[in-house]
Amino acid sequence: MRKSEKPMGVQTIAIHAGEKPDAITGASAPNIVLSTTFLADPDASFSLEGMKEDASFVYTRWGNPTVRQLEQKLAALEEAETCVAFGSGMAAISGLFFHLLGKGDHLVMSDVAYAAASELTATLLPRLGIKVTKVDTADVGAVKSAVSSKTRLVYVETPCNPLLRLTDIGAVSKIAKDAGAKLAVDSTFATPIATQPLKLGADYVIHSLSKYLGGHGDAIGGAILGSANDLALLRKNVAIRIGGILSPFNAWLVMRGMATLPIRMKAHSEGARHVAEFLESSPKVTRVIYPGLPSHPGHALARRQMKLFSGMLTFQVKDGGSAAKVFARRLRVIHYAVSLGHHRSLIFYLPTDELLATSFKLNRNQAMSYRAYAGDGIFRFSTGLEDPADLIDDLGQCLKKLK
Repeated sequence: MRKSEKPMGVQTIAIHAGEKPDAITGASAPNIVLSTTFLADPDASFSLEGMKEDASFVYTRWGNPTVRQLEQKLAALEEAETCVAFGSGMAAISGLFFHLLGKGDHLVMSDVAYAAASELTATLLPRLGIKVTKVDTADVGAVKSAVSSKTRLVYVETPCNPLLRLTDIGAVSKIAKDAGAKLAVDSTFATPIATQPLKLGADYVIHSLSKYLGGHGDAIGGAILGSANDLALLRKNVAIRIGGILSPFNAWLVMRGMATLPIRMKAHSEGARHVAEFLESSPKVTRVIYPGLPSHPGHALARRQMKLFSGMLTFQVKDGGSAAKVFARRLRVIHYAVSLGHHRSLIFYLPTDELLATSFKLNRNQAMSYRAYAGDGIFRFSTGLEDPADLIDDLGQCLKKLK
């Protein structure tokens, strides 16, 4: 992408950042470079020590042209200095933890977060001598009370998965910095189109590329964004040496999806608003949680911190377990399936008792706070790009069958 004195719009950045026509063939679309090895300069080192970010390609685990293009595109969208791509969102999360934390360090994180991240911090990290304190990061006072002189990282999701609680990034950033800690924000639900956490004070941003960034449910990946100096060490010490790298083919698929990200996120958000308003008006639905609704407890924060409200919502009905069977059997347009952020709409039931017994090992007060949002269980709904009227009709015909 050519440099210009005038800042480019986000749709232009999404299409052109990190890409340029092939110098040999003139191909407009980016190539997929699948080669594992590259011709090396005779002075090239066989060691990673001293490797620079702009070094020539040597071996795809160290760096790959297609993956590099993806990293540059996402860094441009987040207005970050650099990006390191991983083979999955969990590889990115784990990579950041292993990069920053060691024996005796303290991690403060959201008590409700992506299930695999929650499980990792409940099992493996404590075994490595890392103390983990989980709090409701929507409560700024709780975060402030949790940090200590040993806190090295504060880790939040906003909106969090699956409750859609919001965290004030700016306020928590100040708490972390005052304690000498770093702040990492998993912004998968928001994407850089809705929120740019680095501009609000975060030190790191994490994305699951499998969700909205890829957008089509056909590629898994993850990424960490932040300062060039810090992530150069993370790339070398974690991504390359542990080896949780992104494949060039998946990088190409995700990059293709990112070209339409700004347009898709507007459509996801608009569709979710229509669906949320319909569900909130239904007598069969007992609660709807969507940041774009005035009924959301964090709606005022969402309006300050998010440019749009994304496509994720949750809702509750009486006897959700029985309702899940109705939805799974009768849905015609919406898929009853896990995951989120795809072009097709997805719905899945998350029973509270099961999650509290498995993924979220919460204390009594935290469990009560979770139930205050989720009741006995929630349907997590990822609004796709279908016509909102068709989604409403599909949900409506299922709701009519509920007792």
